[in-house]
Amino acid sequence: MQLKLWFVFGAICILFVFLIGRVMYIQYTSGDKYEKIVLSQQKYDSTIIPFQRGNIVDTRGTVLATSVDVYNVILDCKVLNEKDEKINGSISSTISLVTECFEEIDKEKITTQLESHPKSQYYVLAKKVSYEEMSAFEEKKASEEYKDKIYGIWFEKEYIRQYPYGSLAAATIGYASGGNVGVIGLENKYSSVLNGVNGRTYGYLNSDSNLEKTTIDATNGNNIVLSLDVNIQTIVEKAIADWNTKTMNEWNAEHPDEPEAQGSLHTAALVMNPNTGEILAMAQYPSFDLNNPRDLSAYYSEEQLAEMSTDEKMDQLNKIWQNFQITYTYEPGSTFKPFTVAMGLETGILNGDETYFCDGGEMIAGYPKLVKCVAHRKGGHGVQTIADALSNSCNDALMQMVRVIGPDTFSDYQSVFGFGQKTGIDLTGEASTAGLIYSKDDLHSAINLATNSFGQNFNTTMIQLGSAFCSLVNGGTLYEPHLVTKITDSKGNTVSEIEPTVLKKTVSSEVSEMLRGYLHYVVSDGTGKTAGVNGYTIGGKTGTAEKLPRGNHKYLVSFIGFAPVDNPQLVVYVIVDEPGVGAVGDNQAHSSFAQEIVHSIFEQALPYMGVESSLTEDEEAEAAAALTEAAQQTEPDEGVAEDTPEGEASTADPSATPDTPEGAEGN
Repeated sequence: MQLKLWFVFGAICILFVFLIGRVMYIQYTSGDKYEKIVLSQQKYDSTIIPFQRGNIVDTRGTVLATSVDVYNVILDCKVLNEKDEKINGSISSTISLVTECFEEIDKEKITTQLESHPKSQYYVLAKKVSYEEMSAFEEKKASEEYKDKIYGIWFEKEYIRQYPYGSLAAATIGYASGGNVGVIGLENKYSSVLNGVNGRTYGYLNSDSNLEKTTIDATNGNNIVLSLDVNIQTIVEKAIADWNTKTMNEWNAEHPDEPEAQGSLHTAALVMNPNTGEILAMAQYPSFDLNNPRDLSAYYSEEQLAEMSTDEKMDQLNKIWQNFQITYTYEPGSTFKPFTVAMGLETGILNGDETYFCDGGEMIAGYPKLVKCVAHRKGGHGVQTIADALSNSCNDALMQMVRVIGPDTFSDYQSVFGFGQKTGIDLTGEASTAGLIYSKDDLHSAINLATNSFGQNFNTTMIQLGSAFCSLVNGGTLYEPHLVTKITDSKGNTVSEIEPTVLKKTVSSEVSEMLRGYLHYVVSDGTGKTAGVNGYTIGGKTGTAEKLPRGNHKYLVSFIGFAPVDNPQLVVYVIVDEPGVGAVGDNQAHSSFAQEIVHSIFEQALPYMGVESSLTEDEEAEAAAALTEAAQQTEPDEGVAEDTPEGEASTADPSATPDTPEGAEGN
């Protein structure tokens, strides 16, 4: 029996020695491999460190969009329950302080979680509390009343997007949703630039069973610096808002028995530096609050909103989110007339000394009706120079001009000026107008060419025409329009600078100078008097277009101007789509509506930019009286001719396409 025991003992010893040897062999030959496998199976303690999305700032450094830190209040039930066992009253003290500092957290919420999930180490009690609220909690936690009594509460940091100026330049700046996703505007276009990379703190048990922690810091996003100027933007938005309010109130007060009218369907303004392509302001009505972009209460009552379906609300939101200046297309109307003149002058087909006789309209080959000018009821404008034709917005003279310019030259120069092409502006959503202008072959139709000469039957966008107009008055250089001028890192260091991009030469400096003179005459003596500002030389062109279907008395009126005439520093383009929405008759057909807004912008923006007035105080007062009298004597219905060819009207609709020729408009 004793021998058997010794035998078993010996066998065990031999087996034990074998096992030790085997373990040592594995450790020697494959130790690293198996250590990695073991460590890979350990539970990591990992926390994400969120990056801070970059700021959007204006040209003077004013913050337009920023990310502010907020905190989630986290409850660790396990820690709090264990501490309460050792330090009696920890739970009651913690609940007392938490409910005191955070109104959205009640006692029941905490006690329920402690009892139902006693081992839980992560439960969100409240989301997105402010830094001030968090700091107040920490301060009281360290006070004598609560010192060493508060456990199981910690804060998880994250960021939310904030827009200090609310609705200012809303469609241009755009907004970012949760997860730092840019939805529209610059927030969308530059989302990858503004976003950074999350960091992480993580830990695991190493081979010695010690917890090792490693922190990889977050990389914050870059900032974008805009050409946009908050002060000019504010001037523009106030001018738009004031005009819409005034128009609505005046119309409704004067016509109490007629349907209630609104200020306009849309009003939009574009302000550019013609010498760089930089955009100084982009504004539109209606707009929205970037801090609450889905709020429609400014435009609809609670009852109206309650009756809307989700899809209907979304449709309305999409309408106000769209940037009118880049997404909506429309007929330019008479604001295109300077381009027709430029084509003739640049090619030498016109020399500037031509005269035309306007008898109220033109008979166009292949079209059965007279294509009328606005002055047809008066028998026409009579003899017109080129300056007169632009000043009086004479369709008849323009049709005579384009007849000698010809379809091929006209089509070529439409392309030179960028019509039918995207501008390349650094915003998402720019509408394509490639299919919204006539081809060269189509322009061999006499009626198509005639109506195109005064801006009828092809569509454009505000940014397209605005950029092209800048080239007419700046000496002939077409720039790519842009908003972002610089990118900086989170510490303010310059990452890159965006220089003005020259696209092409459109006209010579000599032709540009001639056009500036003609357009100055429009404001000083023609249909653009309302846009004039005392002490400043201003040039520009009016436009009034009847929308489809003709006869519904719905109009889109516009004015594009520049100042000073000899050295343009500012181009302002304003469109009012259906002024006095709800008004009846031809009450919308006045380009003076747009001129009033342009006047207000120039009057404030030029002094702000340091452009000096040429008048003394006495001269300014005298000029103001003369300007007011001249504006009041301007023909009220400046631009709409009746019974004219029909084509694609100004629908302010990205889906608009040219069809059959439609009517003319005058100014």
